Amino acid sequence: MERDEDRRAGSAVDQRRIGNGSTEADDNDGMEILVDVLGPIEVRDVEGRPVPVGSRRRRELLGRLVAAGGRAVPLAVLLGDLWEDPPSTAAGTVRTFVAELRRALEPDRRPRTRSHTIETVGTGYALRIPRPHVDALRFEDTLRAVRDEPSAQVAAELSEALSWWRGEPYADLDTSPWLAQERARLEELHRQAVESHAGAVLDLGRGAPLVPELEAFAGTHPWREHAWTLLSRALYQAGRQVDALAALRGARARLLDQFGLESVDGLDHLERDILRHAPHLTAAPRGEDRLRLLTRTEAAGTYTRLRSMSTVAGAAAVTGGTNLVLAQEQRASAAAEAEAAGDAGRTARVIAAYDVPTIWTRPDDPDRSEALVATTRRTLQRLGPQAPPALRARLLATIGLEHRGTRDRWAAEAAAEAERIARDLHDPNVLVLALNARFVQSFQRPGRTGERDAIADELIALSTRHDLPLFEILGHLIKIQVHAARDDTEAAQRHVEAAERLATVHETPVVHVLTAAFQVMRLAARSGDPGEVARAYRTLATDLAGAGLPGMEAGTLPLALLSLRLRHRGPAPTDGDLDWGPCRPWVQPLLDLAHGDLASARRAAADLPAPAADHLYDALWAVTAHTAILLQDASLAARAHDALSPLRGQLAGGTTAMITFGRVDDILAALAQHFDRH
Repeated sequence: MERDEDRRAGSAVDQRRIGNGSTEADDNDGMEILVDVLGPIEVRDVEGRPVPVGSRRRRELLGRLVAAGGRAVPLAVLLGDLWEDPPSTAAGTVRTFVAELRRALEPDRRPRTRSHTIETVGTGYALRIPRPHVDALRFEDTLRAVRDEPSAQVAAELSEALSWWRGEPYADLDTSPWLAQERARLEELHRQAVESHAGAVLDLGRGAPLVPELEAFAGTHPWREHAWTLLSRALYQAGRQVDALAALRGARARLLDQFGLESVDGLDHLERDILRHAPHLTAAPRGEDRLRLLTRTEAAGTYTRLRSMSTVAGAAAVTGGTNLVLAQEQRASAAAEAEAAGDAGRTARVIAAYDVPTIWTRPDDPDRSEALVATTRRTLQRLGPQAPPALRARLLATIGLEHRGTRDRWAAEAAAEAERIARDLHDPNVLVLALNARFVQSFQRPGRTGERDAIADELIALSTRHDLPLFEILGHLIKIQVHAARDDTEAAQRHVEAAERLATVHETPVVHVLTAAFQVMRLAARSGDPGEVARAYRTLATDLAGAGLPGMEAGTLPLALLSLRLRHRGPAPTDGDLDWGPCRPWVQPLLDLAHGDLASARRAAADLPAPAADHLYDALWAVTAHTAILLQDASLAARAHDALSPLRGQLAGGTTAMITFGRVDDILAALAQHFDRH
């Protein structure tokens, strides 16, 4: 019943104009609520009054949606998470629970209007509560936001954030597999926050009052080297140098006895600093000085730890969101630190320990990718021809993967050489990585959809035979892009279903964001209501923002809305509240025209570079073709015609599996019509 109401909703509630001239339902109706899960689940309105949400099972459903971080949870996943052996009535029960939660959270919602808090997405549901209104998400975002801030700000903000904890997360729910995993994740974030807060207070020279808290923390988590260094620094600031040294030596003995760690560099460095009364132990550095200090006392470590950092980063990355962002940073830090130690072989193995598939050709952090490529190239040169072939292939594949979205011949050659070595070795683990590198490098030239199709086939076959599920998922995601470009939605949908099944089993939630993007593209192709599609794209933008994929997120929403305007002959775009990101140069002439500045539009069009060799290549050329027609610029039209010609028979933008500017053949015909091209 609720799902039928959602489908009928749209223009029935208060309508407002949006930038493309269409209408969009007002998403701000309804009661604002706050959800707390860092302890027993509690729901309150903004005045602090409790909002009853019903039985434990209903609270568990609400908690499961909170744990998804705003991403949609398919119905099949909910059934498996809420029941060990779902009864035949389980699907109906979930829909009933959803309806009851919606009534509790939105008591004033009018009949047959869509829910603003629990949205139906495909067969599943997504919680659409702002992240600051959910204590666990607010805590996670705060921890991430203060990483590079001055010590005083870190100490203050994390002190407040830690006060939001009221006990074990979801304390009123029975343990279940999804809950155990989410509790473990949040508790690890809590430990990181405790350590970061203590580190900031110590950097300010105010660590003495922390001694009792840190003694308890280190005793509860004896395997955390950082806990012992923090405790020792606090003891030192309390004037207890002997106790500080005793804590370090006791920690070293404990780590050796319990975990077999014979040398713990962080403890050794701090012991030497205490013995020589190093000034930084009581100084109060700020900003970048604090970061350099932490690098010295905390990030120094053994080869085993650095390689473990890279391996753990790879395992965490597939969960998406903040974990993906942190994993990428941790991997880069481990590689840089390993190189600084001067052992090329160990550096190579630290770099190679990160086996994470890549589906998008715009890097999330270009500077970080460039630095990693430079480190990898130097490592290859230092290893020379005697490097083990499998290790050399992994390093070459890393260059191909990280140097994506460019027309660098060396990167393409590195990917090709990695593939040759892997085939000679008959090593499927290395070959899937090399095929991934070849996939991202295939974008160096347009019109290589067939090559990507063949790569996807081989990835799926190899991964199925050798149990490599993450690369099997990658194969299906590539297939979705290939079939989307060819406008074969039925074939793409088969791979959507396969990818979602694997993602559910192997807990890779970011996959559901990517498949949801394809569903929005399908909606854009078949819907005659631009407002409906615009709402869907705005929802997708929210999901992308939480997926940990800045390279995919940047500019996607405005480009998608622009595609709707152009295909539905809407008005020219304006800046509004949209962030065009790296797409802005190609849209700037249209923005100038919207403001009536023809001269600026012509100057911007004259300076247009060729789009990068990535997923948005044909989408941006489609925008350029539209600009050429509006400006009656024959030279620009010729460039657009030549660039798009290799893509005849495809959808412009279709390879993104998110956005479409219509058939390439239609764009070429429009250019020919206006400029008499034959």
